[in-house]
Amino acid sequence: MSYALVFPGQGTQHPDMLPWLGREVAGGEALRALEGALGADWRARLAEPAWAERNDVAQPLLAGVCLAAWEAVRGGLPRPAAVAGYSVGELAAFAAAGVFDIPAALRLAGVRAAAMDACARAAPGGLLAVSDFAIEASAAAAVRHGLAVAIRLSPLQCLLGGAPAALDGAGAELARAGARCKRLPIAVASHTPQMQGATDALRAAFAGMAFARPDAVVVCDASARAERTPAALKEALAAQVSRTVAWDACMDALAERRVRCVLELGPGATLAKLWNARHPGIPAHAIDEFRSPQAASDWVSRQVA
Repeated sequence: MSYALVFPGQGTQHPDMLPWLGREVAGGEALRALEGALGADWRARLAEPAWAERNDVAQPLLAGVCLAAWEAVRGGLPRPAAVAGYSVGELAAFAAAGVFDIPAALRLAGVRAAAMDACARAAPGGLLAVSDFAIEASAAAAVRHGLAVAIRLSPLQCLLGGAPAALDGAGAELARAGARCKRLPIAVASHTPQMQGATDALRAAFAGMAFARPDAVVVCDASARAERTPAALKEALAAQVSRTVAWDACMDALAERRVRCVLELGPGATLAKLWNARHPGIPAHAIDEFRSPQAASDWVSRQVA
């Protein structure tokens, strides 16, 4: 019996996230890589939404912060039984499982962001969050408006991706039908066919890169299955950018490992809340809910004892 780690994606960053980072892991590899990618003033600049929400900022930021959180707790915990990352959080999950190192994760976050931005320049897009509405009905509306289901979260919650005008049209239709709809501050149609060029770019970037076999089960967004071979991991990490992320199925795959608890490593508590709603018998917390990484580590240790 052990525990699982989950790593969040874009949109969870906020100025007050993980306030202990600079104290607990000030000299850590992740924060050094993060400062190299975004500058030493990255924390102060989180108060500037126009900067913090940029794709080329948010993706390295999330990878770096999530891995800094992992550095802060890993010394006091056994290896996790399984890991999974939500969207760009998958880079942190791969690094936590030993597939590649922390600097590589941040470099790949930059490559991923640039490739996705290139697709968005050719075909502008975005994401629409839909909740309190049957996912089958949301998917049907997506088809009518030329959109795609980008991420499945629960039977009543998903993200749709595609062109901005189509998102507006679908959002208005779904709201009239009783759904709660919200446009996300993400200017790319992530996890839809509009990102096929980014998938191709990532495949090319991975071709000459060594991926190691993971030392924990890695549940991949692209398949919602555990992948272990370097070739399968490369393909999964590239494919997820242009393919629907079935996060609901990813959570189920982690639960099937019979973990005792789940710790979300990164800003916010979105994934922990989703987990607790779907698998209430296996407790989950986010590290951002604790006052210190030691408190988070102690909680996990009590669960797996």
